[in-house]
Amino acid sequence: MVDQPVVMLVDMVADRFVTGTPKRISREAPVLILRRDNEILVPGGGANAVANVDALGGRPLPLGVVGDDTNGRSLIDLFAERGIATRGIAVRAGFSTPTKVRILGGGRHGIKQQIVRYDIEDFLELGPDESSTFEEALAAWQGQARAAVLSDYGYGSVQPEMAATLRAALAPGGQVLCDSRYRLADFHGIDGATPNAEEAEALLDHDLNGDLDAAGNELRCKLDCSTLLVTRGSSGMSLFRDGAAAHLPVHGTTQVADVTGAGDTVIGTFALATAAGATPLEAALLANYAGGVVVMKMGTATLDRAELAAAISEDPGLLERISWASS
Repeated sequence: MVDQPVVMLVDMVADRFVTGTPKRISREAPVLILRRDNEILVPGGGANAVANVDALGGRPLPLGVVGDDTNGRSLIDLFAERGIATRGIAVRAGFSTPTKVRILGGGRHGIKQQIVRYDIEDFLELGPDESSTFEEALAAWQGQARAAVLSDYGYGSVQPEMAATLRAALAPGGQVLCDSRYRLADFHGIDGATPNAEEAEALLDHDLNGDLDAAGNELRCKLDCSTLLVTRGSSGMSLFRDGAAAHLPVHGTTQVADVTGAGDTVIGTFALATAAGATPLEAALLANYAGGVVVMKMGTATLDRAELAAAISEDPGLLERISWASS
């Protein structure tokens, strides 16, 4: 998967973590006072999917929009420091880069626990400037990638009609994959999708606890996509394709540390493996391993190739534990 290009149209989000040590209860209100220890900003949302492709040795080619603000500029700087292309990232004046700020507290030498989170949210409609930035970048990348990702968090950078534009920029036979938080049904006709169980149930308007195989293939047909990978938390993942289903048990322990950004890791790994020529099952297996690694890390996390290889070596029998079903 080394140096495989992946075109990625994403909603750029900044994840900011502020950590502190408890001092006392405030006299002003029944709240904890923290002494600020540290503050970091990392790529979040669709930008985290980009970071995951990069960490695994791939070559993400991101398209997105940030605001002309501190958080937006910091995201661009982080990408540039990592050698990630930034020509496809548009900067819009007056737009606030979507940012999730998490406040964590705990003992100086202990694990910090999240106390509260607040979100800075702004929404946009793509204008001529952003469209021009995307078009110029795609023209420069024409035919390089065999996979494209749409990572839609609802902030406006990702629109369903862009799926056809991305497909036209891929090498022949390239695949367009989508992860959409609120409106996956609008991306009808994509090649693959990676909803979690709650998102799948919302699209189906019923739960997955009954006939999972039938439900998964019903959703795949509803989306008119060839491959559907449903992430199911501690129950693992389920892959649906051509009327068949493969249920992958969770890698690692079911006791997780933090699920923040796990879905971004899944679609990033799945897309990178697809770009490298993996079959859907092989890509799903790698995504399953990768997801199992990052949920054992605190905060918005990525994993590298060594960590992925170690996970496979530690759990080589996962393939044998897959359960199969066909229509």
